[in-house]
Amino acid sequence: MPRVKKPPRWYFSLRSPYSWFAYLDLTQRYPEVADSLEWIPFWEPDRTTQAMLDEAGVVLPIVEMSRAKNFYILQDLARISKARGLRMTVPIDKDPNWEVSHLAYLAAKAQGLGPQFVDAVYRARWQEGRDITDPATMGEIAGQLGLPAESLATAADDPELRKQGFDCLVSSYDDGLFGVPFFVHGRDKFWGADRLRPFIAAFQGRPGEDVEENWQDHDEFPLFASAAADAGHAGGCG
Repeated sequence: MPRVKKPPRWYFSLRSPYSWFAYLDLTQRYPEVADSLEWIPFWEPDRTTQAMLDEAGVVLPIVEMSRAKNFYILQDLARISKARGLRMTVPIDKDPNWEVSHLAYLAAKAQGLGPQFVDAVYRARWQEGRDITDPATMGEIAGQLGLPAESLATAADDPELRKQGFDCLVSSYDDGLFGVPFFVHGRDKFWGADRLRPFIAAFQGRPGEDVEENWQDHDEFPLFASAAADAGHAGGCG
């Protein structure tokens, strides 16, 4: 039987500032494309999900970040946020469980509120400095979305959502993901927030030559709403 053609998709992580930058560009500049994509979360699994991945022979490309890379990313975030007129926080993640927020996304998605959830969680993390690995934070965001608090606060305890999350991570493995944000269109793959425009060109069926010629034109970036928070410390910069 012929293989089923997969839809264009993007992999994002709620812990990743570069995924956040890509999300802002994607939804504010190309909302019609954002609405046409499959949104798939990616995160560092906890021991339970890791055991499921081990049993399936799935090895995710997760390595410990070096101190030098961590400091580089802090500098990079300062440059990018300044260029975009955006003030952001960089929270410290102490023994985080990323299932809490990423499985909550799947719960919100099931209610037709996936993009709204992502927007609220990115704002909470990168502009309000809140802990998105705290179930209480998920409960508060559920209230903002008009959902019962427990529907998101307890998502990590739901076996069905756990299985859906496992399937998301297996999908990332099958697609050859090695970092986020990661965009896939047919056989073409695009890694990084700065590869969004070439991905958009592929999605729209346009030749990429004119896009590649000036893909670093930051003057075209939108200016995002500022938050009354200062840049913080290292942590969660994958």
